[in-house]
Amino acid sequence: MSPAMDIFKTYFLHGAYLLASVTFVLGLRDLGSPRTARRGMFLAEFGMLAAVVGTLLHQDILTYQWIFVGLAIGTAVGIPLARIPMTAVPQRTALSHAFGALAVALVGVAHFYEAYGLGGAPLTGFQRFAIGFEVILGSLTFTGSLIAASKLQGMLPGAPITYRGQNIVSGLIIAALLVLWGWTIVAPEQTGMFFALTALSLVFGVSLVLPIGAADMPVVIAILNSYGGLAASATGFALSNNVLIIAGALDGGSGFLLSILMCKAMNRSWGNVLFGAFGKVKEAGVAQVVDKQVKAMDAVEAGMLLDIAEKVVIIPGYGMAVSQAQHAVKELADLLQKRQIDVKFAIHPVAGRMPGHMNVLLAEAGIDYDKLYDMDQINGQFPQTDVAIVIGANDVVNPAAHDDPSSPIYGMPILNVDQARAVLVLKRSMAPGFAGIENYLFYKDNTSMVFGDAKKSIEGFIAQLKEMD
Repeated sequence: MSPAMDIFKTYFLHGAYLLASVTFVLGLRDLGSPRTARRGMFLAEFGMLAAVVGTLLHQDILTYQWIFVGLAIGTAVGIPLARIPMTAVPQRTALSHAFGALAVALVGVAHFYEAYGLGGAPLTGFQRFAIGFEVILGSLTFTGSLIAASKLQGMLPGAPITYRGQNIVSGLIIAALLVLWGWTIVAPEQTGMFFALTALSLVFGVSLVLPIGAADMPVVIAILNSYGGLAASATGFALSNNVLIIAGALDGGSGFLLSILMCKAMNRSWGNVLFGAFGKVKEAGVAQVVDKQVKAMDAVEAGMLLDIAEKVVIIPGYGMAVSQAQHAVKELADLLQKRQIDVKFAIHPVAGRMPGHMNVLLAEAGIDYDKLYDMDQINGQFPQTDVAIVIGANDVVNPAAHDDPSSPIYGMPILNVDQARAVLVLKRSMAPGFAGIENYLFYKDNTSMVFGDAKKSIEGFIAQLKEMD
């Protein structure tokens, strides 16, 4: 290949990486608002395309044979994975973390083995440090994400899987990982220690996520996303690849901040999420709900109640995702607005099974972003709300969070739905939510339960309102 071509490829590579880095930053900025999130995704996708195309012209690539094989396999797997129902987005996200983390870990293993198993150029101490870091985080993120996806998919129990002395075992594993990591830095020629580090990291990912209940899965997904990003950034340092450093830092930093915000929204600490085994089913029997009866309401009565309302707030939860009710919700909101009724949507930070789950569903249905309000914006408006419609949400509207000091969710910021003049709770049954505790809201004097599939219940509201036109 001519020197001119080598120069062209070098400049093209650096230009592609610069373009990718800029679009990653701009895309992440746009993801901060529902209104600009779609544009942010397109920017990030374009940046990734630029990074991939630039990398394909890297001077160290001698043949494209295995690259095309990987491209074919990834395409064959990726297309079916993209065609999933919206309820499966959380586990699909967890799988994405798993695959990305596996790729990062394999790159680290290959780079280390090339240097010390195949007699290649030795690595600097910093490179060995970075590779150890990326392999630990990449490996535990891979297996941890698989466990999270299995819990979300129902292949494993959603409740915490714990055993006596669990935290002691976890502490010993962490200590062993630190020792093996240091060993590979000081004595890299002993490759057996490096592979032991990789294997133990895979085991730690399983032991880390198994004890965490479904109630904490949104936070776990954010944390694993952060780990995967930090591992990718470490890969960039090991390979002297700027775009990996930048993209990994953005992913890791944003995931870390998101997990902190979500822990704050649940009144939890990081350590409590990872080692607290929150989510075990609690027995009912709290004084406030014992022997109380719920009030049931049918679609006809609910439609009549909505007809005389002036202000309605809709609170979506995972039950809306299960019943695929978002389009029916959009139709109901449009119908109410035509009747000059003020309609707003209240979004709790941890509603659903992943960060932004409800925003994604409502955006899919075409609901105006201006109608979406976060917890701090909407809580002060509930006392002036005529009807609050809770669609499959549970723990995020449970008044036990501020009424019962003995409750495991006490102190967790919630949507103050109980302060509305009337509350309609759409639910299939009286089963508890992810936290496994009784919901005081169901027994409030201003609450009526509408039992059944959420989509069918909302369609019943719509039919009744149309009959009254």
